[in-house]
Amino acid sequence: MASPLLNGAPGETHLLLGNEAIVRGAVEAGIQFVSCYPGTPSSEVPDTFFRLSPEGAYTFEYSVNEKVALEVSGGATLAGALCLVTMKHVGVNVAADPLLTLTYTGAPGGLVLLSADDPGCHSSQNEQDNRIYARLAGLPCFEPSTAQEAKDMTRAALTISRELAAPALLRTTTRVNHLRGPVTLAEPTVLPKPAGFQRDPARFVPIPAFARPMHQRQLERIEKLRALAEASPFNAVSGAGAVGVVASGISRAYLADALDETGLAGKVKVLDLGFTYPLPEKLIGDFMAGLSTLLVVEELEPVLETEIRALAQRLGISLNILGKTPGPLPRIGEYDVAMVSAALRQAAGLPQPETAACACGADPDVPLANRPPNLCAGCPHRATYAAVRKVYGDTAVYSSDIGCYTLGILPPLKAADFLVCMGSSISAGSGAAKAAGQTVVGFIGDSTFFHSGITGLINAVFNQHNILVVILDNRTTAMTGHQPNPGVDKTNLGDNPVRVDIESVVRGVGVTQLRKVNPLNQKATLMAIEELKALSGVRVLIAEEPCPLFARRTLGVKRSQVAYVTGDCASAKADGSCGDCLNTLACPAFYVQDGSMAIDPLLCSGCMLCLQFCKNIKARKGDAK
Repeated sequence: MASPLLNGAPGETHLLLGNEAIVRGAVEAGIQFVSCYPGTPSSEVPDTFFRLSPEGAYTFEYSVNEKVALEVSGGATLAGALCLVTMKHVGVNVAADPLLTLTYTGAPGGLVLLSADDPGCHSSQNEQDNRIYARLAGLPCFEPSTAQEAKDMTRAALTISRELAAPALLRTTTRVNHLRGPVTLAEPTVLPKPAGFQRDPARFVPIPAFARPMHQRQLERIEKLRALAEASPFNAVSGAGAVGVVASGISRAYLADALDETGLAGKVKVLDLGFTYPLPEKLIGDFMAGLSTLLVVEELEPVLETEIRALAQRLGISLNILGKTPGPLPRIGEYDVAMVSAALRQAAGLPQPETAACACGADPDVPLANRPPNLCAGCPHRATYAAVRKVYGDTAVYSSDIGCYTLGILPPLKAADFLVCMGSSISAGSGAAKAAGQTVVGFIGDSTFFHSGITGLINAVFNQHNILVVILDNRTTAMTGHQPNPGVDKTNLGDNPVRVDIESVVRGVGVTQLRKVNPLNQKATLMAIEELKALSGVRVLIAEEPCPLFARRTLGVKRSQVAYVTGDCASAKADGSCGDCLNTLACPAFYVQDGSMAIDPLLCSGCMLCLQFCKNIKARKGDAK
């Protein structure tokens, strides 16, 4: 079936996810090369490109990490290809080295970096605001607030990048990536085949003698971009009055609803900023003239607020500026309509209404069940953690990493004592072991190992650290949606013809003390851990078993049996005297019924791990689900 993202006709309107709209915008711009490292909330963008790649007129790849993704597209744009690189906000930290150089050398074919920020830490370890990278690197910055703008700004960013031969930043947030809205399609551009790299060392080789004039050219380019921002249709003024509001990103959507809610629509001046850097200073200066109060609405850091305060001081404009410093709006978390409405009322001098319960909200007298995130039923990571805890208990410090297995932090597993960043478990764990002589077990997933764990392992071998590294190989990139990585056998589009074997990599970097097990076989796993515990130096345990969701959906594995609890179980005794299953595994398929432990056959994956912990759990034929 033809996809409207590739084949939709100009003038058609489709209901698209924000991330799907980004794909369509790239297609309309004539995209030729896409690279990524998946990360929520950006993942649907590369996943959609991947799904459509057999029909698309572009090259696509899942790269091993964000730095490599940007470098691959950096090379492609130097050869004349129009490129899009996608990642989540923390991935830009990994890609920062090539990013700040590409803004010097330029991007002859055009290159846009999608940074999907995550206010509220829905799926991230921080809330960093990557608009600051636009200032640091000198990147034009586009911030959509609707699905239509996500499509239009992606196209505009790619077009401007190609015209000026300079990288651009498309900065989204979780609510933009995952909203759904109507998108009217336009005619796609058909670009000529990339012309190939044209030698010009003074332009493309940033040795100090060449880098200094590159910097000057970058500053001149920023001024050209500022002129474009001044005239951009993505920066629009509406309304009238002595009170003004400047808003960017998804805050513009909240503001639109807040204006209707407060009855202030049309009664205050509004500057919607979509092309937010370089700052359109003349537009903002003209907007501020005659205002008594200005409210700046932006999530996370006071980036625009600080720049607008400085601009007002420089232009000699006296007005009261509200935002975060000081102001009614917080510097952390996501905004919502109620929050923006309260700030708008304060700026306009209106009284705040009495707080009323939302008709669509939850009954405050009926608390919702607390459901912390948990490893899935049948997840092989649970089996690995249970075995490691049985051998080491609380005598070891557990260094964790980014992935599903971070959920090992929860009791009863308690196998995540600290986490620094993606790929850090081996290197940070090595440092902790070296500094205090403590026993350290580091956990890292297969995709994360390829992403940035290999260098940490090489460092541990080279510096003779004392650490047990457990590589949790579930044969997919599970947390972000089962994307391929170099170690997979299959993808949802078919076989992977070139698989990189983790065991060979580990041995290749010099590790000699290595065991490989299926963690669902507890006896073999415990024996391997005991053997490695008795050794010193760098030791590696590879725990290999496919993610059950991936195994069922992609590998075609059918469930042949499910577990059930016999009538002899006494797991729910008030004194807690029994309960290896509940207190050691805490599988989400377990529940207590009439004072005894039971297993939900619909949730049971058939892994049979629990049978190895309790004689009162048995197996029976499953439903091949």
